[in-house]
Formats: sequence, C-alpha cells, structure tokens
Amino acid sequence: MSERGSLRTRLELLAREVAKFGVVGGVGLVVNIVVSNLLWRYTPIPTVRAGLMATFVAILGNYIGFRYWTYRDRDKSGRTRELTLFLLFSAVGAVIETGVLYTATYGFGWDTPVQSNVFKILGIGIATLFRFWSYRTWVFKALPVEAAKAVPGAEGFVKQGRTEQAPRVEADSAARR
Repeated sequence: MSERGSLRTRLELLAREVAKFGVVGGVGLVVNIVVSNLLWRYTPIPTVRAGLMATFVAILGNYIGFRYWTYRDRDKSGRTRELTLFLLFSAVGAVIETGVLYTATYGFGWDTPVQSNVFKILGIGIATLFRFWSYRTWVFKALPVEAAKAVPGAEGFVKQGRTEQAPRVEADSAARR
C-alpha cells in the first residue's frame, strides 16, 4: 500500500473513531445536562455539586458506550486496569468541567440557569478534548494485531498473533535520477 493510501486509511479510521466518540459523548452530554437541570430545579443541592453529580451519572453511561461500541475492537484483557484508568481520567475531566462551572458560579457570580448551562457545556467541551486523548491513548489501547488487521492489505503480515514487518521495496535506481 502506498504511503498516501496508508495515511488515508488511518485518517478514515480516526474519523470513524471521532464520530463514534462524538455520538457516545453526545448522549452523555444530554444525560449530563438533563440531570444537572433536574437537580438545579428540584433540589436544594448547590449548583456546582449538582453539576458534578450529573457528570458522574453521565460518566457511567459513557463507559458502557465507549467499551461496547466506540472501542469494542480494542484490548479487553485488562478490564480492571481499563476501568480504573477510565475512572481516573474521567475524574480529571470532571475536575476540568466542574472547574469551569465553579469559576463562573463563584468567581464571577454567574449562576442563573442559562449561565450555568452555558458554562457547564463549555466545561464539558474542554474536558472532552482531554478525555478523547486520554481514553484512546491510555484506556482503550489498540492491540498491534488488531491495528494491522484494520489496515487493508496488511492481513498477510499478521501471523500467529503477532505482526511482522512488511517487506521493503526499494525504488528502481533509474527512477531516482
């Protein structure tokens, strides 16, 4: 496969991953906003604490979507490690998300329902960038064999559970002149 074709394949795979991540994240966003607004409207729980509670409800749903749909083809051997890392990176994302809401609410006094929703969504957006990077890099790691199988034309180089180097093809010396 040409270098250009390989790059195109990798970009297509990344685009599919981003789209699936976005769908799961979109559902999580709706859950997060709905739970936040229900808590803000019908309970005396303070704005930031209610927002954090809603974030954790969404995180639980997101794990199911990420594990069984977005990253279903990734390594499944270390579920305890995976869940631990997922919760750790989700907690960091929750701190980022809640930090934006906290700053708006207590730093600037912006705590009307509309302002709370705007800063909740802004915090989710910033935290999503971190979560995408951390989940795909550390939590749902690709297996080398699976990665090779995902690239068209690479199936012949996967043998007995390990990947082998593709043979190098040297350019004709006349073509280099």
